[in-house]
Amino acid sequence: MKQNLLKAIVSIIRFLFEVLTTTEVFGIDLVPEDSGCILAMNHLSRIDPALVYVVLDRHKILERHPMTALVADTYKNVPGINWLVNLVDGIWINREDADFHAIREARQFMLNGGQLGIAPEGTRSHTQALIEGKIGAAFLADKVQVPLVPIAITGTESTFYELLHFRRPHFTLEVGEPFQLPPLDRQNRSDSLRCNTDEIMCRIAVMLPPKYRGVYADHPRLKELLSEQE
Repeated sequence: MKQNLLKAIVSIIRFLFEVLTTTEVFGIDLVPEDSGCILAMNHLSRIDPALVYVVLDRHKILERHPMTALVADTYKNVPGINWLVNLVDGIWINREDADFHAIREARQFMLNGGQLGIAPEGTRSHTQALIEGKIGAAFLADKVQVPLVPIAITGTESTFYELLHFRRPHFTLEVGEPFQLPPLDRQNRSDSLRCNTDEIMCRIAVMLPPKYRGVYADHPRLKELLSEQE
């Protein structure tokens, strides 16, 4: 019953995306076929998780691997969002504390082959560009040792403005090469977590147009990644 309801809702959301927006997808074949992974994405709008879910469903990836996401428990009291998160078995996490229960649940989900969506920034960017990433994604990656898949999204930040002006918003979703982070330096764990977090964010930033790179625009690691593309 629950799966049938989920399929029906995903079909409706996909239809709305197809009718109301223009969406381009790049690199979708880079999503791993043989393991769980962390889908690390930038976060511009509340519709970003739905966009990623629908894209993965459209390309039959969810037939091989289930997908869910870490979701801030501040949304538990928001009607509609609460219901949708529970429908996809979302993992509620307290962003203000070390939520080890959520970390254990996420770890087990990925070890079972699941694909876990995470916005390393921890919240939507109100600058329409990258804000500083939080260390949670790097911490989880160290615990589970699965590939990280960077995902860069553009266009969703102006969705409702465009629709209200009777224009179809243009979205892009680009998937980058999966990668794994080096083990944390146990002697300097804090700096190591920050370094790994910057690696995740720069892997996202390199796929974004310059105006979306935000606080990472001048990061040395981003410059290295850009030079490798030349």
